[in-house]
Amino acid sequence: MKDEKIILKAEDLDGYLTSEDMKELDSLDVMFKDTMRYFEPKNEEKIIEGFDKMGHEMQKICSHHPNIKVYSFETEEGAHAEASRVISKLRDVKTDHQEFMYYSQRAYEMLFRMAYTDKHSDKKGHIIVQTPVTFPVQNYAVHKIPDIDHKIENTVMCVMLRGALLPSMIISKEIEEYSSHGYLTPFALFKISRNDQKGESDMEYILDLKKSFFDLEKLDGKDLIFADPMNATGGSLVTVVKYLQSQGVHPKSITFFNTISTLKGSIRVTRALENCTCYTLWLDPVMNEKAYIMPGLGDAGDRLNGTDKHDNPRNMIQLIADYGHNISCLYRSQLFEIERTVLG
Repeated sequence: MKDEKIILKAEDLDGYLTSEDMKELDSLDVMFKDTMRYFEPKNEEKIIEGFDKMGHEMQKICSHHPNIKVYSFETEEGAHAEASRVISKLRDVKTDHQEFMYYSQRAYEMLFRMAYTDKHSDKKGHIIVQTPVTFPVQNYAVHKIPDIDHKIENTVMCVMLRGALLPSMIISKEIEEYSSHGYLTPFALFKISRNDQKGESDMEYILDLKKSFFDLEKLDGKDLIFADPMNATGGSLVTVVKYLQSQGVHPKSITFFNTISTLKGSIRVTRALENCTCYTLWLDPVMNEKAYIMPGLGDAGDRLNGTDKHDNPRNMIQLIADYGHNISCLYRSQLFEIERTVLG
């Protein structure tokens, strides 16, 4: 079984969309193409007008999809500037590798807060911290945090390899820090890719089991968390989860964290997968013929990890090493768990 490759085709995904979904998505496509007319030569006033119009339309559509949680649609207005600033830096062609990593960390901390600690009435827990002040006696400080153990201590981080590695480590670290027991999420690693020779209408997604590392028994009945920088078509997530279900895994819930997502991808995922919630920092309206998000932010995996040489791709341990000393120290517990998952 471990030498199999599981393939899902794009037409399978479109079967989850209703005629009303398609009508709304087609309308957004028309609106975006109309706005593109003002990209060259650039007409800032018309571009702003077009994106404002699309934003309001997407917010209206999402109001009918309770399992799609968009940061600027769910949080108070005062928080929206932070989201706009972070996503604008991630989009910017001038943002280099280190800066891209920094803003990705900010993005996932914001998404975690939206999912688990904002707008909730959880009872409070306490953190008692020993400080460096020892005179006249050893000093301590007390800080209150929401008690969300019941939400986070059944979770497993499911990594769709490459671009999803660092975001998954960030979410796992947040869980560890908010858990009163220092809960460290197990990791499940999936080698999933899409065929870039295909367009959106005939896209294929390939799950390579031989290069994946996971234990089916440890996934059953768990709250599965996927943190992928981008959700374009939704195909990668659906491919992995449908495979797990075919092997007898029954997740308690599925949570999908994205820095950026298309409306189409979010609708597909929440329709295809039971008890699945998508949290996204930013929602983009359309994809191009190659199934790339527009206006998008480029290849997030390459911007986070750098590009591999075609004849010498890095394995998981090499990729972690390339993150450098600061990341390795900050996410030491997560790296140990990943190493144990890969190496046994």
